[in-house]
Amino acid sequence: MSESILRVGNASGFYGDRFDAVREMLTGGPLDVLTGDYLAELTMLILGRDRLADPGAGYAKTFLRQMEESLGLALDRGVRVVVNAGGLNPAGLAEKLRELAATLGLGHARIAHVEGDDMLAALQAGRPGVLAANAYLGGWGITACLDAGADIVVTGRVTDAALVSGAAAAHFGWARDDWDRLAGAVAVGHVLECGTQATGGNYSFFREIPGGLGRPGFPLAEIHADGSAVVTKHDGTGGAVTVETVTAQLLYETGPARYAGPDVTTRLDTVRLEPDGPDRVRISGVRGEAPPPTLKVGVNRLGGWLGETVFVLTGLDIEAKAELTRRQLAAELGKQQPAELHWTLARTDHADAAGEEEASALLRLVVRDQDPKLVRRATATVPVELALAGYPGFHVAGLPQKPSPYGVFEALTADPAEVRHTALLPDGRRAEIPPAPVSRALEALPEPELPEPPDASARTRHAPLGAVAGARSGDKGGSANIGVWARDDAGWRWLAHTLTVARLRELLPETAELTVTRTVLPNLRALNFTVEGILGDGVAARARFDPQAKALGEWLRSRHLDIPEALLNSNPKEGR
Repeated sequence: MSESILRVGNASGFYGDRFDAVREMLTGGPLDVLTGDYLAELTMLILGRDRLADPGAGYAKTFLRQMEESLGLALDRGVRVVVNAGGLNPAGLAEKLRELAATLGLGHARIAHVEGDDMLAALQAGRPGVLAANAYLGGWGITACLDAGADIVVTGRVTDAALVSGAAAAHFGWARDDWDRLAGAVAVGHVLECGTQATGGNYSFFREIPGGLGRPGFPLAEIHADGSAVVTKHDGTGGAVTVETVTAQLLYETGPARYAGPDVTTRLDTVRLEPDGPDRVRISGVRGEAPPPTLKVGVNRLGGWLGETVFVLTGLDIEAKAELTRRQLAAELGKQQPAELHWTLARTDHADAAGEEEASALLRLVVRDQDPKLVRRATATVPVELALAGYPGFHVAGLPQKPSPYGVFEALTADPAEVRHTALLPDGRRAEIPPAPVSRALEALPEPELPEPPDASARTRHAPLGAVAGARSGDKGGSANIGVWARDDAGWRWLAHTLTVARLRELLPETAELTVTRTVLPNLRALNFTVEGILGDGVAARARFDPQAKALGEWLRSRHLDIPEALLNSNPKEGR
């Protein structure tokens, strides 16, 4: 087992992230492994549509172009590249990389890929419109490829953190049941997977970053043999790595304290963070347990057709103008009503506004149906016909658009024994990856220890929650999570006892009728709320104004409640 530090960087948090990041990471400083996360639930639907049009497609084309300019650089510097850019066609991307390497005179590049996640054939029956169905694999296929000497490893749908844990297991020679080490690497991988979200991107207190947020650098981690690590970034790059930026990313798109994965269940309630110098944060103490007995399977299918129109309502009588529009459109549609019509009135208008835009509100209509003609009639034809017969000042934001197909995401499970997790090694050999060791029944977690309640008699002031707490939110299928953390121990005492599920429902009325679960993470001074069903059928269905719940946490931070003045005085810059 090697005792040396493994330096793992990230150069992509999603399909469409900063193109230059690969070169920046390769030239910015020492690195052993460069990872890139290109996949998300929405991405799999996009790649499914690509594959439908061209069976040879289905992978992230951006990565191939990035390698065109950086493959030689990676090989020269001895940096191994591990990415999930293979999407629905990792074998196709691996072959394209071999062709590219030959064209560049780099035919010695050792390229491998991981497959077996594709379950489309098994799940298409009885599910019309399914474009992609993929099991979430772990990191051991990546480990096998690296053990066999691969320079480049491309995968399909592995878990995002597996890119890091698979590389770490290969470097340190970990066993399949080294739960704590694997869990540490998964926690590190979760911090790295979204790129610059760990270095100040999407960070609640962005105004505090020295020099301004600007162009944050991508993160890297110095991983140790015990699974602990230091998160940092290349010298001279923008952004910042602090305990709070790392906390924010640890909370992103998670749920209960047990963060289940195909290789290990990571105990988020055991993660400890501490500063380790400028732009350096140490992650340690992570405990791991056996993974669950099933694998998650993400299914993306076409749900029908979607159209949208935004009516602009200006000046006086906004509510009456909105009601008139709804009534007129319903009357014109008559019996040809689409399956779903959703109206939202955003009161962006201000009284006695000096500018017309500031005097206007937005009435948004979203329509879904299996028949695109019904969608077009409701969102384009009828609104145009009402132009001279509607409310005073009638106009819409932009020209009418054609209906577009929308997707539906569904999470299923599969028996790992039925999934052919396979590593295609650089020499052409196939290595079958066995399922994880048999899971045992996990004991119930002890109740987290809350701090002492704050002084109930302390003077308070009505102020936004964001004056004393940060938040990060995101999507998981049709659900969303909101992670909220306190900035110091005094803030944690107040937050832990104040922000209950009932209070969250009061602050965010959209959640009032939904199932909300609160997870307490004392080591991070954080609370994590899972809100089930708030995103309907997932991001591709666009059920909300904010379809991926990216700003749900910032909405929560903007809500006012009674906060102790002592806390507000210790955070004077926030909430203004």
